[in-house]
Amino acid sequence: MKITQACLYLVEFPLKEPFIISYASYPVMPAIILKLETNTGLTGYGEAVPDEHVTGEQVHGSFEILKHVLLPRILNKNPFDIEQIHHLMDASIARNPAAKAAIDIACFDLMGKAANQPVYNLIGGRAHKNLQYPKVLSIEAADIMAEKALAAKNSGFSSLKLKVGLGDPAMDIARVYAVRKAVGEAMPIRIDVNQGWKTVSQAVRTINELEDANLSWVEQPIRMGDIRGLAEIRRKTATPIMADESVHSMEDVLEIIRLEAADFINIKLMKSGGIYPAVQMAKAAENAGLAAQIGSMVESSIGSAAGYHAVMARRNIGSAELTGPLLFQEEIGDLRFEPPFVHLSEKPGLGVTVDESQLDKLAIKTAVLDGSG
Repeated sequence: MKITQACLYLVEFPLKEPFIISYASYPVMPAIILKLETNTGLTGYGEAVPDEHVTGEQVHGSFEILKHVLLPRILNKNPFDIEQIHHLMDASIARNPAAKAAIDIACFDLMGKAANQPVYNLIGGRAHKNLQYPKVLSIEAADIMAEKALAAKNSGFSSLKLKVGLGDPAMDIARVYAVRKAVGEAMPIRIDVNQGWKTVSQAVRTINELEDANLSWVEQPIRMGDIRGLAEIRRKTATPIMADESVHSMEDVLEIIRLEAADFINIKLMKSGGIYPAVQMAKAAENAGLAAQIGSMVESSIGSAAGYHAVMARRNIGSAELTGPLLFQEEIGDLRFEPPFVHLSEKPGLGVTVDESQLDKLAIKTAVLDGSG
C-alpha cells in the first residue's frame, strides 16, 4: 500500500459561542483537514489545528507547509512506515507539530482501515472500559460561569474544567468559588490558566487562596517554557499542578520529570506531532510515575477521535478533554458524545465517517497533490 494522493482543505468551523481563554478569543475555529488516498482504494483523514500562541503555527502557513514541504516527502510512502514518515517530516522542517499531526493521524486512519482494526488496537489495545470528558467553560463573569456549571451538572456532566487567567487573579478566585458554591463540594473541578498568571509569586499566591476550592489540579499557571518556575510553584503549593503549554516534545517531558515540575502532563496531538509521538511521551511519563491527559486544540471529530484512541490505548492517560465537536455549529464527522461519555466506534481506523459535502461547504481554500507527478 502506498499514498498516491493528498487533498487539503482549509476550513473555518463556526462556533456556537465565542471560545474565550486567557490569550485569545475565537469566534470561529480554523483548521486544516487532510485526506490521503492510496493505491488500494483506502482513504484516511487527518486534521491540523495550529495555534500561533502555542505551537508557533498559523493556519495559512501550515496549509502551505503541508502543500509544499511535508506532503511531497510522504507521497508514495506506505502509511505503516510511520516512524520513517516522522523522520522524513522532521528532516524536512523543524517543529510545525500541528501540520505533522495531520499526516500522522491520516496515516493511522489508513493503517486501521487496512488492518480492519480501530486505531487503539494498533497502539496498545483497550486500556479503559469507557472514556469520559469534562464540561469546559470559557472565561466569563463569575455568576455566568456558575450558572453554566450548574446547568452542566444537571445535564449529566460529572466534572468541570474552568478557563481562567484573564485579567486580575482576584477575578479568577471569584469565578472558581462561585462555581464551587453552585455545584457543591463533591463535583471535581479543574482550572486551566493558559499561562495567564504572569509570575511565579502571583501563581503561588492565587493557588494558595484557592486551596479551599478543592481543585483537582491547576493547569499551566505561568508562561510556557518556564519549567523551573512550574517546579517552584509545585513545591510551594498543595494543589496538584498540570503542565500543558510547556509540554511539546519528549525533551520537555524528560525535563519536567527531572525537575519534578508537575503532577500531570497534558499531551496534545497538535503540540506533539500526532498519535505516534504522543504515545511515546505518555510511555515516558508512565515510567516516571506521572499521569497524563490528552487535551484539545478544539478539533473536529477527526482530531478528537484520534486523541481518544490514544487515551483508550494508554493506562496512564486517565483524563481527556477533546470536546471541539460540541462547540461547533457545523461539523464534518460523527464522533458520538453522551455526557459525560464519548463513544469511540469500533469501526476500522478512526471510526469517523466524514461528510465530504459539509467539508466542501466549510472549505475556504483547497489543494490536491498527486503522487504520480
